[in-house]
Amino acid sequence: MSGLDENPPEYEAVVVGAGPAGVTCVGNLLERKVAPILWVDDGFDGGRMNRKYREVPSNTKVSLFINFATAVAPFRKIVSGTPSRARWEEPSESDGVVIGGDKPDRLQALRSMDPEQGCQLSYASDMILMLTEGLRHDPGVTTRKGRVLNADFDDATEKWTVGIRTEDQSDTNFKSAQTKRIVLCTGSSPTEIPLPGNVVDLPHLDLDTCLSPTYLKQKLTPLGPTTVSVIGASHSAILVLRNLYNLARSDKPDLKVRWLTRHALRYAEFMDGWILRDSTGLKGEAATWAKNNLEPESFQTSDVSKYVDAISYEKGQEKTVFEQHLPGSDFVIQAIGYTRDPIPSLNTSAAKDITPFFEHDKGTFKYVQQSKSGLVGDLVPLPHVYGAGIAWPERVTDPYGNVELAVGFGKFQKAVKRWCPDWN
Repeated sequence: MSGLDENPPEYEAVVVGAGPAGVTCVGNLLERKVAPILWVDDGFDGGRMNRKYREVPSNTKVSLFINFATAVAPFRKIVSGTPSRARWEEPSESDGVVIGGDKPDRLQALRSMDPEQGCQLSYASDMILMLTEGLRHDPGVTTRKGRVLNADFDDATEKWTVGIRTEDQSDTNFKSAQTKRIVLCTGSSPTEIPLPGNVVDLPHLDLDTCLSPTYLKQKLTPLGPTTVSVIGASHSAILVLRNLYNLARSDKPDLKVRWLTRHALRYAEFMDGWILRDSTGLKGEAATWAKNNLEPESFQTSDVSKYVDAISYEKGQEKTVFEQHLPGSDFVIQAIGYTRDPIPSLNTSAAKDITPFFEHDKGTFKYVQQSKSGLVGDLVPLPHVYGAGIAWPERVTDPYGNVELAVGFGKFQKAVKRWCPDWN
């Protein structure tokens, strides 16, 4: 790596990313007395959720957001608003905290809601921003606004040297650091793939815009008669359909929607102590709206059918169906999931590129070992690199044997709590 500092500062951990997963990891590392931590993010602004999804209704209960914000001692210090005198200890009565009392904390907005219902993600985002600001003031945390570009591993010291690009190029702002651990909380972005068939010239409308009623209105209302095609049946797809319908029946009656889906709607089902399709099924407002308006028995009599044309097809029929139904669309929206954002370039002591493979049951990575001559070896553990969050979720199996990737605030917290002792 070029342009590195001669004597880079050293940290116990470098955490890359400051969305909900980054906040989770910093809090858990501090609770396990792993410090100092270098925390790097472009904005420390709550991640994609706060930037793009504040208007989205959650599929998580309010009680679970509160549980998240009080899950580790560093969070509880921040939430109480009264730091403890001892750095590693909980706030106590000697610190002026009313133990067991009803003194208001910094979660009152969430505590005022029905704990068994969801809420707008703006409330969860504000909670993340509050925790972020508190963690940034922890004496065990150093923050840098910027991006970790690369990391080189030293076999001799078993440490990583990371290269950092920041807006502040002053001499006092270091451009590299050494660390024993790297924790990737790098996030994901909506998936867009080339569509099969002769439909390459159709303009795409990004999912982030469509999940915001405000931005969607700004984009579409000034246009003339508009046809929008939505591909998918995920939680995001249902919310996009609802936003488009609400816009069509209010400010843009000349809006028409084509909804293309290859499978029936799937819902989360609350079982005895667990949830079937917990991470993949519809929940909350999206589930209620879909049942009332999109199921075959309700769609034909719903007002939604005046604006939405539902088109079902089987897997493998995409080319035929898309060529038949997408022409004439002014915009196409793909609501088909999320793809990991790029991660820093990782390199071995032999200057070989590392392609990491995530282990969803441990929060760790493996990679294909190569010799200096380029001979390919075995798949071996990648030393001291860990991951969490939507890009690196835990894989879980429910009592019926169904396998899912566990995505959500509470799921990130549970996974990291299990994994973090091994990160020590």
